[in-house]
Amino acid sequence: MQAFDILNAGRIVPVMVVEEAKDAVPLARALVQGGIQVLEITLRTKEALGAIEWISQEVPEAVVGAGTVLSALDFKKAQEAGAKFAISPGFTLALANASKESQIPLIPGVASASEVMLALEHGFKHLKFFPAQAAGGVAMLKSFAGPFKEVYFCPTGGISLENMEAYLKLDNVLCVGGSWLAPREFVQAKEWAKITQIAQKSVAAAGGI
Repeated sequence: MQAFDILNAGRIVPVMVVEEAKDAVPLARALVQGGIQVLEITLRTKEALGAIEWISQEVPEAVVGAGTVLSALDFKKAQEAGAKFAISPGFTLALANASKESQIPLIPGVASASEVMLALEHGFKHLKFFPAQAAGGVAMLKSFAGPFKEVYFCPTGGISLENMEAYLKLDNVLCVGGSWLAPREFVQAKEWAKITQIAQKSVAAAGGI
């Protein structure tokens, strides 16, 4: 799958922090049952790579990728674990070069016009806008639409069920990413049915936009 296919597979990408590997598969299944296909596991915990591996093996209907990819080594480890894509909070030449030698797409993060231009120079047109709310939110993405007509974004950072509509209405936004779909307290309590309900509500809301 290419970056466009990943970001266009669903209107919402959950940003998942997996602290215990045993939670990975039931969490993924709960989200898939709620209508979510693309899952981002952030590389912020020691269990993250294991979570990606387990989900890729046990939940084949999910498209699982790695988030918070900060280096070429992170990129390599994520691919080896079974990630179908990699998302970074920023853009570096090392990551760009690593992606050219990889079979999975990189979706780099940007927060300014200069960073979008740098990404374009290296052939990236499908980007993460991060941190979305802090970097100017909807107004910034509207400003990007003029000079960067061929660029599409997945805003992440401060996105919620309450404000996602404003982002999803933009022509240059394919999807949004957020952690509200998998609240830490629900994961710790193994409240998988509640997570499914959140996903269903979110997907239904996004489908009406």
